[in-house]
Amino acid sequence: MAKHNASNVRIKREYFIYLKEAQRRDEGSVDAVAKALSRFEEANSHKDFKTFHRSQAVAFKQKLDKQTAVRTGKPLSRATVHSTLSALRAFFIWLAGQPGYKSRLSYADADYFNLAEKDVRVATAARQKPFPSIEQVHHVIAAMPDGTPIEKRNRALLAFALLTGARDGALASFRLKHVDLLQGRVDQDARDVRTKASKTFSTWFFPVGGDALKIVQDWCQYLRVTMLWCENDPLFPPTQIGISENGGFIPVGLRRDECWHGAGPIRDIFRKAFEAAGLPYFNPHSFRDTLVQLGEQVCPTIEAFKAWSQNLGHERVMTTLTSYGTITPHRQAELIRGMGTEKGMRGKQASTFEPEFVAKVMAAMQNIADNERS
Repeated sequence: MAKHNASNVRIKREYFIYLKEAQRRDEGSVDAVAKALSRFEEANSHKDFKTFHRSQAVAFKQKLDKQTAVRTGKPLSRATVHSTLSALRAFFIWLAGQPGYKSRLSYADADYFNLAEKDVRVATAARQKPFPSIEQVHHVIAAMPDGTPIEKRNRALLAFALLTGARDGALASFRLKHVDLLQGRVDQDARDVRTKASKTFSTWFFPVGGDALKIVQDWCQYLRVTMLWCENDPLFPPTQIGISENGGFIPVGLRRDECWHGAGPIRDIFRKAFEAAGLPYFNPHSFRDTLVQLGEQVCPTIEAFKAWSQNLGHERVMTTLTSYGTITPHRQAELIRGMGTEKGMRGKQASTFEPEFVAKVMAAMQNIADNERS
């Protein structure tokens, strides 16, 4: 059985260039499309795309339903199936307009990659995401040791993630020059920092309480004064590896020359910190959910929550509310039960609900529902 098709390889390369240069997709998105195409080719015995027929799409959907995930051994999730089929549909729509394929492919044939409506609803349903409470994060940070430079860095890393809600890619690429302790601000400059969609924005430290701010201040002071590092040096430097007396590799300090190339080591630090504190692991991104929950509790006005949302790098409040603002079932029950009490009703409607904002929220939610149906 052939393991590749030269004609397919050439046209896929053109499509990947189109996604990157014309559609402005990042490497991760292009890799996901490449994986979807690879799944299809393997299931279709690497037949030339010019021979594509709608029956191949139907047969592939049936095979996907029987496939299992390599990591879990369980059937592929509806979300994985939906994203795979969506990528294939978009590819064949593009392919139907390319020279050499126009006379062989129909745009309508690509629609046979569509998933059943009920499966789409399952795949795209919003689900409760686990995230730590603000008290749990403070507990983890307080339990972390700080005797060595590596331990100081690890503790400051979690404290900084809580103060800023920065994504792990940004955490891995910050430099000292991006932190302004006088203003209480970090500049997420996309020229140097690996931000989502290369967006540049400033984040003022969130009022999270505890020792987080003091830990970050002490860490920056340690790098600048004790270590004599410069503004262009990494804020959270990688671990320097040396040779032990037994000839093995051991951590010996911090590397000054460059930032982490990926976020894997940062996630490992988070995992070990939570495990050491006796808590389940929460990844760096979950701290953003923690901060949104805190903002929902402490922001006194819609304007204040808008500022809180912008501080996370969101241009629209709806992004914060729909992607991060899910209320836990326990808190949902508390709020509903409290609405009928004197304490729950006193002055809340006037200070919390603004008719104009509610109208915007309802309109946005309706648009979301309409898009899902279409």
